[in-house]
Amino acid sequence: MRRAAALLAILLGSAASAEAPPPPAEGSVRIASFNAALSLPAPGELVQRLRLGGSKRIDIAAEIIQRVRPDVILINEIDHDRRGVAAALFRDHLRDGRGGAEGIDYPHIFTAPANTGAASGFDLDGDGRKDGPRDAFGYGRHEGHYGMAVLSRLPLDEAGARTFRETLWGDMPGNLLPAGHFGEAAGALRLSSKSHWDIPARLPDGRILHLLASHPTPPVFDGPEDANGRRNHDEIRFWVDYIGGADWMKDDQGRAGALAPGAAFVVLGDLNADPADGAARRGALQLLLALTDDPGPESAGGAAAADAGHRGDPALDTADWRAPPQGPGNLRVDYVLPSKGWEITGAGVFWPTPDSPLARLMGRGGPDHRLVWVDLR
Repeated sequence: MRRAAALLAILLGSAASAEAPPPPAEGSVRIASFNAALSLPAPGELVQRLRLGGSKRIDIAAEIIQRVRPDVILINEIDHDRRGVAAALFRDHLRDGRGGAEGIDYPHIFTAPANTGAASGFDLDGDGRKDGPRDAFGYGRHEGHYGMAVLSRLPLDEAGARTFRETLWGDMPGNLLPAGHFGEAAGALRLSSKSHWDIPARLPDGRILHLLASHPTPPVFDGPEDANGRRNHDEIRFWVDYIGGADWMKDDQGRAGALAPGAAFVVLGDLNADPADGAARRGALQLLLALTDDPGPESAGGAAAADAGHRGDPALDTADWRAPPQGPGNLRVDYVLPSKGWEITGAGVFWPTPDSPLARLMGRGGPDHRLVWVDLR
């Protein structure tokens, strides 16, 4: 019933907003996750492009956000620089309406370094060099490639934020690290391909909502050792341990321990794992879904783009990829998973149907992931 109500809310949006969702119900906050595919292969290239006024892809990502109008949004694949200039410039870009949408302002930003492009000092891919994108702690052509940023209307407690970028993969009890494959490098490898963040946000009533953000590596692009598949599983399992009270982790600030019992949270990100289809090891994802209150956000566009032979409900899909055998097909890989106890007043995936006026924001020139949103009260 909840999923059907969320889809109905999308379809009941005004004619002016087409398949953009209506505003959240009174007293609700809208939380979103969006792999906006804004990363560029050269360091500083995204900053330069934003300073020059943007690009078609930047404008499409901005308009999608302006149509959905979340109060808090995690953006995956926005390049990180040491002063957070790219995130700030994209925030400024959002203030000007795009494609007939109204501009939106986010006074609060959180961004931090990622493992992507950060040199490991090892030849991890066996090509005889130590300076390639696959030799970094996380795949990347430059440091901060495929980074993350949180934009928020809610105040963020930056001093209280925890990052786990430097957490070693081998420190996770029961990890799936293929140590034999990596040899002497195994003990130095980090768990996060980008990072894991716990960012406290202050709700209008003064309570704290923990934003648990990450972007695990895709479970492909490796060999029979399944290093990426194993790492994807363990990156997702980190959240299972963290919200479940495990005490093995220590953050980059030196503080040990997991999320406090009873704390309100929402897990956000492109987790690169589908509960029914694709190449991921699904055990950790299934545990995470069981520990949270998954509203099952849907879209009519996803249902219309269904791939033959997939087991999962296509209305839940969030990524538009090539159908088999050329690709994995459309998958559900982007999530907004609140802790139990909230009233979920709406949820959806921004994926207009082919006959919608907003279908121009899909396909060529735009991101291959869809924005996912959930309204919480």
